Amino acid sequence: MTDQDRPGFDLDEFLPYLLNQAAEAASLGFQEIYRDRYGLTRTQWRVLANLGRFGAMTARDICAISHVEKTKVSRAVAALDRGGLLRRRPSDTDGRAEILDLTDRGQGVFAEIGLCARDYDLALRQRLGAGAAGDLTRVLRAIIAAR
Repeated sequence: MTDQDRPGFDLDEFLPYLLNQAAEAASLGFQEIYRDRYGLTRTQWRVLANLGRFGAMTARDICAISHVEKTKVSRAVAALDRGGLLRRRPSDTDGRAEILDLTDRGQGVFAEIGLCARDYDLALRQRLGAGAAGDLTRVLRAIIAAR
């Protein structure tokens, strides 16, 4: 087989690239909600969302769950702490770690953004159609499970 017979690499057909582009496109519209209404960055929203869903945990836990770099999570935690949305306390088991938890105000913001997220998700699913949205959900879950 010569180089001319070998198919070339097409980034636009590369599934990881398409997944990344789709995630970015889906995230940008929702970003307007948490950024414009609450002044949060994407990483701050991810920290808030993980604490809201899973409860108290360390920054290291958040990094592992959300696949966000440690320095970005640290900056987000500091900003959320300054904004009164989360509190820190020393870990009982690791003297270097802090346990992070949402304040009452943070829980309220999480609940409000959660309602907006539900509406945003519903609108996105409606644009895709029930069949395609269901298929996409199953495919994405299969990709996550296969890693």
